[in-house]
Amino acid sequence: MTLDAKIPEGPLEKKWSRYKDHAKLVNPANRKKLSIIIVGTGLAGASAAASMAEQGYQVQSFCFQDSARRAHSVAAQGGVNAAKNYHNDGDSVYRMFYDTLKGGDFRSREANVYRLAECSLNLIDQAVAQGVPFAREYGGYLSNRSFGGVQVSRTFYARGQTGQQLLLGAYQSLMRQVSLGKVHLYSRYEMLDLVLADGKAKGIIARNLDTGVLERFAADAVVIATGGFGKIYYLSTLAMGCNGSAIWRAHRRGALMASPSWTQIHPTCLPQSGSYQSKLTLMSESLRNDGRIWVPKLENETREPNLIPEQERDYYLERRYPSFGNLAPRDISSRAAKERIDAGFGVGPQKNAVYLDFSKAINEQGKDKITEKYGNLFSMYKKITADDAYQIPMKISPAAHFSMGGLWVDYELMTTIRGLFAIGEANFADHGANRLGANSLLQACVDGYFILPYTLANYLSGELKSAKVGIDSPVFEEAERDVRNRIDRLVHIKGSQTADFFHKELGKLLYDKCGLSRTAAGLQEAIDGIANLKSAFYRDLLIPGEAGDMNAELEKAGRVADYLEIASLMCFDALKRNESCGAHFREEYQTPDGEALRDDENFCYVSAWEWPGDDKEPILHPEHLEFEFIKLSVRSYS
Repeated sequence: MTLDAKIPEGPLEKKWSRYKDHAKLVNPANRKKLSIIIVGTGLAGASAAASMAEQGYQVQSFCFQDSARRAHSVAAQGGVNAAKNYHNDGDSVYRMFYDTLKGGDFRSREANVYRLAECSLNLIDQAVAQGVPFAREYGGYLSNRSFGGVQVSRTFYARGQTGQQLLLGAYQSLMRQVSLGKVHLYSRYEMLDLVLADGKAKGIIARNLDTGVLERFAADAVVIATGGFGKIYYLSTLAMGCNGSAIWRAHRRGALMASPSWTQIHPTCLPQSGSYQSKLTLMSESLRNDGRIWVPKLENETREPNLIPEQERDYYLERRYPSFGNLAPRDISSRAAKERIDAGFGVGPQKNAVYLDFSKAINEQGKDKITEKYGNLFSMYKKITADDAYQIPMKISPAAHFSMGGLWVDYELMTTIRGLFAIGEANFADHGANRLGANSLLQACVDGYFILPYTLANYLSGELKSAKVGIDSPVFEEAERDVRNRIDRLVHIKGSQTADFFHKELGKLLYDKCGLSRTAAGLQEAIDGIANLKSAFYRDLLIPGEAGDMNAELEKAGRVADYLEIASLMCFDALKRNESCGAHFREEYQTPDGEALRDDENFCYVSAWEWPGDDKEPILHPEHLEFEFIKLSVRSYS
C-alpha cells in the first residue's frame, strides 16, 4: 500500500487556495440526491452536519448521547486559537504554523498545519456571528490570552466555558437544519460497524441504545467525528462515554490507524484522590497564564503551602524553561511535574500533585480581575475540593487527556477507505506528537466548517452516477451479521467480572507502561499484559441482561473490547518508534538534561498501521514527512 497525502503543488501559503480553485463541485440541484452519514455531534460533527446540510445535501447525524449538545466538546475550557494578532505582539499565520509544527515536535505535515493556521482567521468571525460570547476588552475588542508553547496572545476565550459556547453555536446551526428537514438526527444510537461496497464506505450498522435493536443506514459517504480514545486510560479528563469504537471498527474494515502511541497527558488536572474515582477533572490550561507552578524544595514537606517561604519553593518550570516558564508545552510540563513528584517533592494527601499558585497575580491584578478571567474555574475547584484557590494554591497533577493519533487521512481528510472521512480528534492530521493548547477546538471547527465542505464535495461529485447501495443489499446483511456475532459472544460469556473491572486494569497498565514515559522493556510487558487481560476478558466478562434490550453494560463491554485492541496497537507503535518525540518519551532516547531526543534520520514519518486480522502483528505503512518550508531543529523552550 502506498500512501498518497494528496498535498497540492505550489507555495505553502497557496496550497489551500489552489485546492479550492481546482476542486470538483456538485451542482446545487444535484446535492439533494446525495446523502451523507456523520457520526458524532461534537464541534467537528455538528459543524460538518450543519455546513453540508446548508449546502443542500441530505444528512443523517448520529450521537450516543440523549442530546447532540451533550457531546464532549463542552468540556474544553480555556479557548480557541486564531492568528488575528489583535495584541500586535508579533503573531501571524506563519508564526502560528511554526508554533504548531514545533509544538508537535515536527511530526506533522506542513501543508495541513499551515491550512489550520490559515483557516483560524475565519473561525472567530464565524463564531461571533453565531453569538459566541467571547471575552472583550473595555473598548469592545475581542480579548486574547496565551497558552502553552507560544509567546504571543492568540487564544480567544469565553471565561472557562469556550468549548461549551462554541458547541452551542454549532448546535443551534445543526438544529436549524434539523427543523428544515435537511438533517435527520439520531440520538441514542451507537455506530458498531462500517459498511463497504466495492471498497467504498456506503453506510453503517448502528444500535438503538434505548431498544437494543440493530439498524442499517445507507449513504453516499460516511464521516466519523467521534473524538479521541484518551478514555482508554480509564482515569482521564474525558467523559465516561467517550470511546474509540467508531474509529476502531473502521480500522478493522481497512482504514489505517496513524501514530496511536501519541497520547497526551494534560498537566493541569485535579489529582486522583482515591481508587473509587472513575474520571479526573480538567482545570483549564489557561490558568497557567497567571498561576505559577511550584513544589517545595524539601522532600515530603508537611507544612501548608502559605507557610512555606518563597526561598524554599521550587518554581521548576521557570527554572528549567525560562523563555516560556509556566507556559511550556503540555508534554514538557507534564513530564516535569511527574519528575518532581517521583523524586519525592509531590504535595497533597497522596503526594501526587504540584501547586498552581495565584497569589502573585492576585496581588498585582486584584481578585476581581482574576475572577473575571477564571471565576467559574475557581468555583468548580472549590466545589470539588472545598479549598479556596484565592487563598491557597490549587493542587494539580498530570492526567490522560487527548489522542494525537487517530485514523490516517490525506489532505482531503479522507481515510484509506474511499468515501470514509475522519475529522476532528478522530483523525491524526494536524498536531504531530503533541497538541498545543486551544488547537483542539480550532481543528474540530475548521474541519467541519471550512475544509470538509470542499473536500467531501470533491469526492461526491464522482458519486452521482454510482449505483445506490440499499440497506437490503448483501453487504449490509453481512455487516449486521458480524455485529450480531460480536454482541452474542460478549453476552454469552457469563463470567464474574464487569467491563469496568477490565477497563480499570487496562488503564493502570497503560499509564504505568505507555503513559508519560516508556521503555522497550515496559512496552513489551504491556503488550504481554494486554494479551493476558484480553484472554481473561473473553473468559470471565459478566454482562447482565440481554442483547436485545437497553443494556448499558453491553455498551461498556463493546467499548472495552475495542480498547484492548487499541491498547495493544498503541504499545506496539511506541515500541517500534525508537526515539523520543513530543508526548512519546522513550527513556532510552533523551538528552543529557532529560529532554526528548528525536531521530529525524530514521523516524521522521507518521506510522500508519494496517489491521492484519485478529491476533496478528500489525503492518506498518510509513508516511515519510517532507519539510520544504521550515528547517528541522531541536525543540527547545529554555
